[in-house]
Amino acid sequence: MDSNVPVYRKVAWRLVPFLGICYLAAYLDRVNVGFAKLQMLGDLSFSNTVYGLGAGIFFLGYVIFEVPSNILMHKIGAKVWIARIMISWGLIGVAMAFVQTPTQFYVLRFLLGVAEAGFIPGVLLYLTYWFPAAWRGRIIALFLAAIPISNIIGGPLSGWILTTLNDVNGLRGWQWLFIVETIPSIVLGFVVLMFLDNRVDDARWLSDEEKAQIKHDIDAEAEQSTGHSSAMDALKSGRVWMLGVAYFCIASSIYITSFWMPTLIKQQGINDPLQIGWLSAIPYTVAMFAMVLTNISADRRAERRWHTAIPCFITAIGLALSGTPGLGFGAAMFGLILAAAGASTTQASFWSLPPMFLTGAAAAAGIALVNSLGNIAGMASTALVGWLTDLTGSPNSALYLFAGFAVIGALMVLRLPAQIVNR
Repeated sequence: MDSNVPVYRKVAWRLVPFLGICYLAAYLDRVNVGFAKLQMLGDLSFSNTVYGLGAGIFFLGYVIFEVPSNILMHKIGAKVWIARIMISWGLIGVAMAFVQTPTQFYVLRFLLGVAEAGFIPGVLLYLTYWFPAAWRGRIIALFLAAIPISNIIGGPLSGWILTTLNDVNGLRGWQWLFIVETIPSIVLGFVVLMFLDNRVDDARWLSDEEKAQIKHDIDAEAEQSTGHSSAMDALKSGRVWMLGVAYFCIASSIYITSFWMPTLIKQQGINDPLQIGWLSAIPYTVAMFAMVLTNISADRRAERRWHTAIPCFITAIGLALSGTPGLGFGAAMFGLILAAAGASTTQASFWSLPPMFLTGAAAAAGIALVNSLGNIAGMASTALVGWLTDLTGSPNSALYLFAGFAVIGALMVLRLPAQIVNR
């Protein structure tokens, strides 16, 4: 690998920052509803149950269209397909500003999921075209660092929009929030058409020797693989379904921290939206460094299971701690830091596992299937937290429940054979 470091660094600098910016925009559009909730529930007389169902129904549309979307991207090419995804979800995101009824909220959140379906598994598949296994852990972590970065930027930005633009030109702050934070996605969608290359052979910024080296490394790895190569094999694989169930458990904790972080901070007595925004940035700043450093370690040691499971156990501890009443603001924030850092890190580590035994069309279908099962968790967990919050007056019982899910996810990852995923 050492002699090939320059070419993979070159590819990384070309692709990862740009794709990370695209995902930052995508994730901001997906979860800014958590900050909009601080105002829109009162303005529209929505309950926590309505919010939780609307936040979660996004994943229903995502799940239904995710596998076909990824298979189409594998055939059509990343450039056109990712651009289509970004432009369509951007237009729907703007429409969110004009929601008035629960039905409109549900429909637009569902359509947002349909539009975005395939983005994450598509990019994860796309990265396997450019990087062999020895590089994927850190590359995926750098790409997924867009999640904590979106929260670091999005928290203060959302708080600022809610307070500064509130009632400007007759629109409430939550309406401006959807408009302002969605426009970058539409612009980036058109940039994708000019910037992204479908395959290594299309990259005019690589020399013929560099293209040959990348293709040789990836082809040699595919020949050594003992896993699946066809889409149908992946969809029938017990190992793929086990990964999907594990990711269901892991994703539950990821989406609780994403969608409910502002509410969890507010219940500690912090009411100013801007202050909530700045405080929500702290856990994700820690998460950004934790996920990158952990996955560099995973690549260097060629060890994937424990680098995924240990952060998942930490997530469980953080969720339980943040849900324990009477511990005070400091302990609750420490719990949120552990939960956000652990969830982000285990997510990044997890996505280095499927490509270890899936190649080609199997990778397209398998990665999408695993992510689909995880997104079912997004729908179920957000709806369940909303219902339990209305039922009990607090989200704490849900935090304990999903801490248990995180433990189950970690144990399932540890059941994977080391010889399959550790390289």
